[in-house]
Amino acid sequence: MRTIVVDHPLVAHKLTALRDERTDSPTFRRLVDQLVTLLAYEATRDVRVEPYQITTPVSPTTGVRLSSPQPMVVPILRAGLGMLEGMMKLLPTAEVGFLGMVRNEETLQASTYAERLPDDLAGRQCYVLDPMLATGGTLAAAIHFLTDRGADHITAICLLAAPEGCRRLEQELEELDVPVTVVTAAMDERLNEKGYIVPGLGDAGDRLYGLAE
Repeated sequence: MRTIVVDHPLVAHKLTALRDERTDSPTFRRLVDQLVTLLAYEATRDVRVEPYQITTPVSPTTGVRLSSPQPMVVPILRAGLGMLEGMMKLLPTAEVGFLGMVRNEETLQASTYAERLPDDLAGRQCYVLDPMLATGGTLAAAIHFLTDRGADHITAICLLAAPEGCRRLEQELEELDVPVTVVTAAMDERLNEKGYIVPGLGDAGDRLYGLAE
């Protein structure tokens, strides 16, 4: 597994505003949208392309276009939905699937409660959207779900990550013969006793939508 912490002043600036407890939900949603687009630029560095012949106003030339099948963007419900628009701005032709997963707050284990994805993902690059890589259980379960259906290249985009979550993810994916990359805006200090990232930004779902889980 490869982990990329995007080091860019605009990323740091927007993340600081996201962390601020005074940031209201409309502003939080707007900042998430902008931040995800910045992270997606780095996350799509290995997106598959193929040669494509075009004619400019001056002469014929060879460029590239996204290969088929198109990439699959998979937000993890519900907080991952807040990241979808920012991702689609960069990959407007990608297909979108949905994966509903919930973490048991006592066991910290993730389970799937809903999904809307093709049965066959063979040959597909998948971009998983999950705001917080905290304990790592939810993301590990999501990646296994996708690779079990044939996905052969996974990139996860997270606003924040914790060292404990990254270590667990590496352990759970150790036997997986599929390249996995995590792209995040910051690697925070640690998890607290409740499994929340410190300093973090609180519950991303609640701050996006203003509703209790």
